[in-house]
Amino acid sequence: MPLLDVRDVTVEFPTRRGVLRALDKVSFSIESGEILGVVGESGAGKSLTGAAIIGLLERPGRIAGGEIRLNGERIDTLAAEPLRRIRGRRIGMIFQDPLTTLNPLYTIGRQLTETMQTHDRLSDADARRKAIGWLDRVGIPAAAQRIDAYPHEFSGGQRQRVVIALALCAEPALIVADEPTTALDVSVQAQIITLLKDLTRDQGTAVMLITHDMGVIAETAGRVAVMYAGRIAEIGPVADVIRHPAHPYTAGLMASIPSLEHRVPRLRQIDGAMPRLDALPTGCRFHPRCPKVFARCRDEQPDLLTAGATRAACWLHADG
Repeated sequence: MPLLDVRDVTVEFPTRRGVLRALDKVSFSIESGEILGVVGESGAGKSLTGAAIIGLLERPGRIAGGEIRLNGERIDTLAAEPLRRIRGRRIGMIFQDPLTTLNPLYTIGRQLTETMQTHDRLSDADARRKAIGWLDRVGIPAAAQRIDAYPHEFSGGQRQRVVIALALCAEPALIVADEPTTALDVSVQAQIITLLKDLTRDQGTAVMLITHDMGVIAETAGRVAVMYAGRIAEIGPVADVIRHPAHPYTAGLMASIPSLEHRVPRLRQIDGAMPRLDALPTGCRFHPRCPKVFARCRDEQPDLLTAGATRAACWLHADG
C-alpha cells in the first residue's frame, strides 16, 4: 500500500460564468521513503495539487471528484479539525514564501517548540534542544544563539530554512514541498536537497517536491510527474523521463534546457501558451501546441498510457 494515493482528483472553481476545472482526474502515488517530483509551467496545477492534498484549497475551490488516501485512510472528506491534526504531524508543508508561514510576533524558537509540543509530549527543555538541532540541520549558523531571534532578523534564504525546519520538526510521514529551494542560493539549495534525501533514507519520509526546476528534480527525485493544464502529461522514473521523454510536451521541456555537452545557437521553445481554464481545447489539452498532433488528438482526451518505462497521456502510445 502506498503512503499517499491520489486517485482521479478533480478540483473545480465555481464562477459566475460557469465552473472552471483546474485539476482534471489527477492520479499518482508516493511510497514511504520516495521523493516524487512534480514539474510543469506556471499554472499547470502543481501547487493546486499540493493544496488539495493538505486540505488548503482557497475558496471557492473544491475537490469535486476522486479521493486522497494517506496510509489507506481517506483524508479528502475529513472535517476541518481532524484534518488540522493530520497537518504538521503526519503531513508537513514547505511553502515557497516563508513570510506566509512564519508568525512575525513570535521568535522562531517559540514557533518550533510549540509545533513539536502540539504533536508530542516534550518538556520545554527537550523541545528547545530539538529545535536547536533542527535549525542546525537546515544550516542556520549559530543556531543556539539565534533560536530566540524573530523572523525579520533573518535573511530571505535563512527564513526559508527556518520554514523547512518547521515542516520537519514533527517528523511527518509525508512532506509537501512547494518550491522549497526557489529563494536559496546554489550552495544552500544543495544543502537542502541533501537534507531531503537524508530524510527519505534515514526516516522513510515521503516527499512530494513541487518545482519548475528540472535540475533540482534530476538531483533529488526518483520519479517525476510532468503536469500540463491541470492534468498529468507523463509520469515515470526521472532518468527515463529526462533521456527518453514519451510526451511531446515533456520533450519540449527537455529541449528548452541548456546543455553543457552541445552548444546550440538558440534554445528550442514550445510555441504558444498554456490555455486558460475558461478556454480549454477539446481533446488533448496540449494539441494546439503539439508538433505531432493528428486528428484523434483534437477530439479525444487521452488517459495515461504505457510508453516504455513511463506512462504518457498521448495518443502516440495507443495500441493499434
